[in-house]
Formats: sequence, C-alpha cells, structure tokens
Amino acid sequence: MRELEKASGVGRETIRYYIREGLLPEPDRVSRNSAFYSDDHVSRLRAIKRLQEERFLPLAVIRSLLEAEDGERWLAPEVFPMLDSMLAARLGDGAARVPVETLAELLGKGSDAVAHLSAIGMISVDGDGMVTARDVAIARCVKELGEIGFTGELGFVGEQMRMYLDFIEWVTNQEMRLFFERTAGQVGEARALDMAERGVSVVNDLLSQLRTRALLRKLGERRRVANDNS
Repeated sequence: MRELEKASGVGRETIRYYIREGLLPEPDRVSRNSAFYSDDHVSRLRAIKRLQEERFLPLAVIRSLLEAEDGERWLAPEVFPMLDSMLAARLGDGAARVPVETLAELLGKGSDAVAHLSAIGMISVDGDGMVTARDVAIARCVKELGEIGFTGELGFVGEQMRMYLDFIEWVTNQEMRLFFERTAGQVGEARALDMAERGVSVVNDLLSQLRTRALLRKLGERRRVANDNS
C-alpha cells in the first residue's frame, strides 16, 4: 500500500474507498494483512486522478468509463455481424468526404481552426486530408456558437467542447452496452437494425427536450434563490 501511494500520489484511505466502490479491483491477498498491488492499480489510479482534475468528472461517470475500458462484451463481432456496417451506411457514415481546405474556407479562419477542432476531437481528418459531411456539420455548429459569443477567448471552445465530448462518449457507451445486451439473442438482426436506426433520431430529440427542461428548471431555481435573498 505504501508503494502504491507513492507511485500514484493517492492516499490509502482514498484507495480503499475506490476499492469498496468498485473503481479499483481487489488486490491479490496472501494473508489478512498483506496484499499485492499491480501496475494496473497504478495506471487506474492515475486515470481516475486525471479524469477528476482535468475533466472534473464525478466518480459515477468515471466508474462507467473505466468499466467500458475493462472489456465490452457487447462489441463481440459475432453479435449481429452485419449490423455495424448496415447501420453505418444508413446513418451516412459512407457519405462523400470534403477537403480540409474547403472546411477552412467555410469556417473563415483558415487551417488553424480546422487543426484546433481536430486536436480537441470535435472532427476527424483522415490520412488524405478529408473530413466527412457530418464533421462539416459539427464545424458549422461550432462556428455558429462562436458567432453567438461562445468564443475561445472566453474559454468556451476548449472547456465546453471537452465537456460535450466526454458526455457523448459516456452516454454512447452506455446506450450501446444496453442495446446489445438487451437485444442479442432476443431479436433478429433485421429488427435490431430497425430499432437502432429509428432510435437514433428519437433519442436525439429526447435528449434535446430533457436538456431544455433541465435548463429551465435550473433557471427557476436561480430565480427562487434570488427572490429568497431579496
């Protein structure tokens, strides 16, 4: 434990708490008072610390991210072997690609803007210097946010985009895990494909409505606090 504290920079009480909460695996115990911790414990602790300090993620979200990294049964290729390619085609993954120069002109800020969006993970530039139509649509949204006032100078482009990326990565992992675990062996591939395709747009709308409702609720809470303090 002493060596693990030194290697990870995390105190033993916190380490024990992480083990109890399932964020860390149990160590190999040779006796009641003796345990061996592996390099996996060190890397896991460093990952937790980084996600907390750099991304400000709560432990519940961190646990889900770590569980996803531990091996996702639902990604086994024998589960609906044709669904991935068919769903990608229907969702437009095979759409025509656009040169980054065209995207740079669209953004009106040159190649630096494209490089920044690529660096933070908002878009993906392939080896031929091309982006998908979906990446273009994402870049348009970022540009519009900047025109509204959500600028990099105010810290929005970095922090705000990372927050969205972390959320999308987490919620998508949970959605896919739930979908495959609930449908594999229960429905045929054709029905699973139909559910997945139609579900994308419905869930997008659902998330939009839930987010707007949550914003309105938070604004109401702010007004109540202001009234109570006046």
